Amino acid sequence: MKEQDRDQDARFRDDAKALREIGAHLDAQLDRVTVRLPRAVAEAAMAAWERDERAGPGRESPARYALRDQAAELALIGLALSERGRREGEEYVVALDVASAGAALRAFQQSA
Repeated sequence: MKEQDRDQDARFRDDAKALREIGAHLDAQLDRVTVRLPRAVAEAAMAAWERDERAGPGRESPARYALRDQAAELALIGLALSERGRREGEEYVVALDVASAGAALRAFQQSA
């Protein structure tokens, strides 16, 4: 490994440590955020939670791993909807963990 790469890796590790430290402070301040979701996507999330995936993931590329991670996040949102969501007309209202809300936002932003 080149010295330049080692220096860059060290900076990335320092940056990751700082991000974790910010996360520690945020974790103490944030819990859940109440959101409104259209019925169709809320029901898709609940269906993802209820799905029975018996097969293992198989060989994974980085892209497939990222997709599977997003599918898992969707299922966790479905769990929250199933446990504490309520339907209001054509929407569901639920208090989502900030991490789940953030995962959904990242998925949207990465697709744009």
